[in-house]
Amino acid sequence: MADDIYRRLALYLDSLPGGFPSTESGVEIRILQRLFSPMEADLAMHLTLIPEESKVIAARAGMTVEEAEKRLEQMALKGLLFRIELKRRPPLYMSAQYVIGIWEYHLNDLDPQLIRDMNEYIPTLFDLKAWKKAPQLRTIPVNKSLTVRQDIMHYEDARELVTSKRKIIVAPCICRREHKMIGEGCGKEDETCLVFGLGAEYYHKNGLGRFIDSTEALEILEKADKEALVLQPSNAKKIVNICCCCGCCCQVLRSFKRYPRPSDLVSSPFRAELKTADCEGCGVCVERCQMDALRLEQGVAVLDGDRCIGCGLCVTTCPTGALKLVRKPEKDQPRVPGNMTEAYIRLGKARGKMSNTSLVKMQLKSKLDRLMASGKK
Repeated sequence: MADDIYRRLALYLDSLPGGFPSTESGVEIRILQRLFSPMEADLAMHLTLIPEESKVIAARAGMTVEEAEKRLEQMALKGLLFRIELKRRPPLYMSAQYVIGIWEYHLNDLDPQLIRDMNEYIPTLFDLKAWKKAPQLRTIPVNKSLTVRQDIMHYEDARELVTSKRKIIVAPCICRREHKMIGEGCGKEDETCLVFGLGAEYYHKNGLGRFIDSTEALEILEKADKEALVLQPSNAKKIVNICCCCGCCCQVLRSFKRYPRPSDLVSSPFRAELKTADCEGCGVCVERCQMDALRLEQGVAVLDGDRCIGCGLCVTTCPTGALKLVRKPEKDQPRVPGNMTEAYIRLGKARGKMSNTSLVKMQLKSKLDRLMASGKK
């Protein structure tokens, strides 16, 4: 009976846009058993992607409001759901997807076995066919890789995205932390994940990061360029986070790197362009590229455009200016969703979860958008 509740929870998580697919080995069940008690697993299935007060969830779960309040808060502190706190109102609770969500919320209680289970699960977890139809992450270029003449949308400008936020948390990168714990770390900067608005409040209360101002956030972006970290915000114009990722540790970039055309999986408005005649063959761009899109042949760089994700890391350190970023043709630029609600809907449709996305579309969109707008800064 205990296994049954975890299998039902796995099915429930798989019904969410991000998914939680089954495996032959059952590793996904082992992960849930490590994270949830049977009681927590049962209550989690009474949550939805609609933020609700504890009294609503209590009625659905058949328990007293007091009991629901206590359990929901405990689960929020354990990173098993998402909590929204607004002034002069009771907290609201909603489902958290496994990725990006529950997994990242366990930054502070990783252990080697959980890491091994997650690494086993990653190849099944990421549905790259669905991500090709509805990218969940995008790259924005390092500002120094752009020229003053380029027309940049506000949601493509890392500096503008950061300086427009009032509430900013910086948290350690869970991917580099997990690799370090099992002796595979790359040694790059650890404290680089930026979280904004309601997410920042959640991270702060759960002890996952610290508040910083926009000046320090901009310094982190500068360090990211120096350490060749790809800037990956959530795939929406109204972002909730920016991750600074390396191709050696980031589970998403590692998955993309195994794909023959990473450019198909990431929403990016730019691509690199190489003028071979100006290349001196120093090889710095080859070292900095996180997707193996560049290589040296006969003493000069060669660019594989199918592997380029438009991050600009190769451009900022090219001593001759042989590399530059250019905007893709309009037909090759995936449309950026307005907010995360729209992004979830698109992913749910791409995964064939029509009943779930219909629910989101009818009930969540206007309500969650208002909540995000009130807490985004």
